Amino acid sequence: MSFSRTAKTVAVLAAGAALVATSGCGGSSGSGSGKTTVTWSTWGSPEELARFKAFEKDFGKRHPDITLKLQAVPSYSSYHSKLLTQLSSKTAPDVFYVGDDFIGKFVGAGVVTPLNDKMAAPDSKAKQADFFDGLYGGAKKDGQIYGIPNDANPEVLWFDKQALKDAGITEDPAALNAQGKWTMATFLEMNRKLKAADKAGSIFYNWYGSTYSMINGFGGKVYDGGKFVGNTDAKSREALKTLADGYADKTFLVADNLPEGNGADVQFIKHKVGFTAGGRWMIDTVKKGQQDNYDIVPFPSQTGQLMPQTVGASFLVMNKDTKHAQAAWTFLSEFVSKDGQSLRLKGGGNAVPSVKGADSVVMEGYPAHAQTFIDARDGGFANYPEEAGVPDLTASINELLMKLWTGKIGFDQAMNDLGSLVAGKQR
Repeated sequence: MSFSRTAKTVAVLAAGAALVATSGCGGSSGSGSGKTTVTWSTWGSPEELARFKAFEKDFGKRHPDITLKLQAVPSYSSYHSKLLTQLSSKTAPDVFYVGDDFIGKFVGAGVVTPLNDKMAAPDSKAKQADFFDGLYGGAKKDGQIYGIPNDANPEVLWFDKQALKDAGITEDPAALNAQGKWTMATFLEMNRKLKAADKAGSIFYNWYGSTYSMINGFGGKVYDGGKFVGNTDAKSREALKTLADGYADKTFLVADNLPEGNGADVQFIKHKVGFTAGGRWMIDTVKKGQQDNYDIVPFPSQTGQLMPQTVGASFLVMNKDTKHAQAAWTFLSEFVSKDGQSLRLKGGGNAVPSVKGADSVVMEGYPAHAQTFIDARDGGFANYPEEAGVPDLTASINELLMKLWTGKIGFDQAMNDLGSLVAGKQR
C-alpha cells in the first residue's frame, strides 16, 4: 500500500483468493465443462496470497459453476502499469485490485464498472451501507461507487516498550491514550528522548498516511472546502517543518530510504527505534521479535482526543469490458462481504475489515490494544477524494516531499512548489 506505496508492498492490504497463478493474458472465458472462469488480479508476495486459500475453497463449494483464476503481480510498483496495458489491449482481468493512490486514474479513464445498482439489488451481499463511508475515498465520484474497499489498514503507531525504557521513558503511550493524554507534545518529547539515547524516534513511510496524520495531529488541514491548504495553513506548515527538521537530524527516519537488510522492520525488532507507523500487517513483523514487547497507539492530537486517522485502502473493481459480469460480481461481492472478509482476515490476518460486523477477527488477542485499529478505522478516512480523484497527484506530492525530507530543497521552496504542483494537477 509503499507508503510511498511503491516502496511498501505492506500496504498490500489483504489480498485474496484463488491461488492458481497464471502467466497468460487476462480476460474471462468459458470452459469445456460449462464453468465460467473469472480472472482477477492483485499484487502481493506468495506468503501474503497463501493466507486466502480458504476463501477460494469456500467459494468453490458454493459456486461450482465458477472457476477463479488469479493473476498475481509481486510488485506494487509495477502492478498498475501492467494493468493499464492490459486494459488498453482488452486483455485485462474481470476483477482487480486498485490502490487508493491510483483509483482516480482508473475511474477517470472510464475503465471500471459503476456499482451502485449492483450494490442496491435485493440479493446483494455488498450493500453500500455495509461499508464505512470514509473508506470509499476516490472510489466514489459524483455519488457513484466504482470500487469497494476490500479491507483496510488504519495507519497507527506501533511502539517498542524496550526502546522506550532504554531511553528513560516510563510512560506507556497506550495508557496515556486511554486517559485522553496522548498528545502531540508528549509524542515529540518521547522522540527527543529516544534521539538522545542514540535511537531513532520514529520511522515513517513517505506516503499520505503518515504525512497527513502528522498534519492532523498538529490541528492543521490538508484540504479546506476542496482547496489544498497543506502548504499555507499555519499548523500544517508547522507539522511539515517538524517532519523536515526531524528527518534532517535523524530523529525521524524515512523508511523508503533505509538500506536493505537494515530497514524499518529490522530496526524495530532490534530496539533501534521507538515508534514505527504501520497497519495490522505489522503483526507478522513484531512476532519475529518479542511480540509482547510491542503495542499500538493512534497518531496523537493536540488535545489527547482521538482525531480522524488516515486509513490505507485498496479497492476491488470490475472491468467495464468483462464478458461475465454476473459471475464477476458474484465473486467481487462475496470477497468484500462480511463473511468473505471474516474468512480472509481471521487468525492474525494482515488487515482490518472495511465492512461492518466483522470486527471479531481483529479482537483475537493481539496486540493488547487491538481496539485501536477499530477506533481508527471507524472515524478514519482513505485519501481525500479531492486528491485521490486526480490521477498521479498523490505520487507527485510524495515525490516532492521526498526532496524536502532528504534536504534537496529548502522548506519555503517546498511549500511554494507544493502549492504550484497541486494547483497544476487539479486544473
